[in-house]
Amino acid sequence: MIEAHVLTKRYGDKTAVADLSFTVRPGAVTGFLGPNGAGKSTTMRMILGLDAPTSGHVTVNGKRYAAHRAPLHEVGATLEARSVHTGRSAYHHLLSLAATTGIPRSRVEEVIGIVGLRDVARRRAGGFSLGMGQRLGIASALLGDPATLVLDEPVNGLDPEGILWIRNLLKKLAAEGRTVLVSSHLMSEMALTAEHLIVIGRGRLIADTSVEEFTRAAAHSSVHVRTAETDRLRTLLSGPGVTVTSHVRGALEVTGLDGGQIGRIAADNGIALCELAPRQASLEEAFMELTRDAVEYTTARPAASGAAGRTGSEGRAA
Repeated sequence: MIEAHVLTKRYGDKTAVADLSFTVRPGAVTGFLGPNGAGKSTTMRMILGLDAPTSGHVTVNGKRYAAHRAPLHEVGATLEARSVHTGRSAYHHLLSLAATTGIPRSRVEEVIGIVGLRDVARRRAGGFSLGMGQRLGIASALLGDPATLVLDEPVNGLDPEGILWIRNLLKKLAAEGRTVLVSSHLMSEMALTAEHLIVIGRGRLIADTSVEEFTRAAAHSSVHVRTAETDRLRTLLSGPGVTVTSHVRGALEVTGLDGGQIGRIAADNGIALCELAPRQASLEEAFMELTRDAVEYTTARPAASGAAGRTGSEGRAA
């Protein structure tokens, strides 16, 4: 379990993390999300004792990271997968880590097999692709068979097969009762992998909730309806709390009513429906909605008609 208590980190006059409190519990994959500059990397470094908090504290399994007698057995982490001695082979990189913490050689062979590097284990790590480097970083994190894993962008550089592999691995590790904290910018992957989310922006907590609750809170669900009688159905559906829009001919987007209610109204009035599909906001849409005020840099939208040829430019968000 990871527990952060009013964690704050300042660098001069810049506050990277402010009064941040959360708990990452075992048994589920927890996604750690936030825009660039939100304070995710700083928070992870404080969890691992690489940066000291200005105030507050964070513990892993009841102790500060540095207080564990054998930290590698307690916490496995990848913050920068390519942080390896480029002249060493993958095997000898892992063996050197194992030798400093009393981990047997047999465990090195085991994790090499787990991450799928057996065929290249004797090759120099400096020649590895980004995806192979990620696998080596994950092997390093798993080396001590830790109860807690802290992984920063573990799918970066992986091909589709590799992404599926890491997704299944993380779920398996969580199912074994481990604590798994994963930072990622790939919302589609987090939607498939994580059960719980901790979302921060500008160093402060935005959400600490399940994926389902996060998407439900961010945006109203809608229902996509296709019919040849859009005008008549629009009139019948209109009412307090109901919004009906149309962006495509022959189709309506309805909020404020569920599919059953729309279907009954259509049936009662003899309107044939070609499609009736509830639509829930995606994790990406929910993330964009709930973090829009916490984005450090944003791209201006092109102006409306009359401003053809203008392009958005990056500027600091207000």
